[in-house]
Amino acid sequence: MDQTATPFLIVIGMGIIVILISRALDILWAQAIGVKYFYYTIRAPGVVIHELSHLLACLIMGAKVKNVVFFSKEGGSVTYSRPGIPYIGDMVIGTAPVLCIPLVLAGCTWIFSQYLGCVFPPLPQGIDSIDDLFLLGTYIAAIFTQNLIPVFNPWFIVYLYITLTLVLSVAPSMKDIENAAIGICIITLTGILILWSAIPVAVSILAEIIRLIGIGFVLGLTFGIIALTVSVPVVIVYIHKKF
Repeated sequence: MDQTATPFLIVIGMGIIVILISRALDILWAQAIGVKYFYYTIRAPGVVIHELSHLLACLIMGAKVKNVVFFSKEGGSVTYSRPGIPYIGDMVIGTAPVLCIPLVLAGCTWIFSQYLGCVFPPLPQGIDSIDDLFLLGTYIAAIFTQNLIPVFNPWFIVYLYITLTLVLSVAPSMKDIENAAIGICIITLTGILILWSAIPVAVSILAEIIRLIGIGFVLGLTFGIIALTVSVPVVIVYIHKKF
């Protein structure tokens, strides 16, 4: 049980951290940039991918899409009917960007690596200890140094922008969280009951699910830290404006 319980808790913790990073950066950029239309322009690609994630989840969960809005002052939105699987479907739809956006960024990383000359070490697959966090920091430092210092690659700046705009849109909205809340509770309680049951087959299936979700959250954490690094100048500007 303990061998699966620890990754279970780590995955939950990483998911929360990924959402908090996204929310904090979104608030920071919104307040630091005085021109709101410039802020909306920065966020636009991320908003589109965010809403497409909801749309894809609606199709998978059997929810009829009623309306899709990509651009508005309030951001984007997807209006849909009740999914075929109640509560669980709402959870999948509401939290879809948390997993989909890191996967999109992983695809972008591959494209920039294969076709645009950017250099990236292999993406980390898991975080199980403090040493893994240290290795993650080393990995992120290597991304910047290998693409900016030996030979400056202008495509890397484009990559950083894509990473930033997508990370800003990872976090579910309050409405998304409200819709997903019951489903999240059901899934979490089910996972705890499976761990307590110690049924080998059920625990093995849960462990594989945790591993797959964990890969998505590790990617989300990686790209979130990259976006935090890019945002350091904005933090300095924000502090200067405040004080």
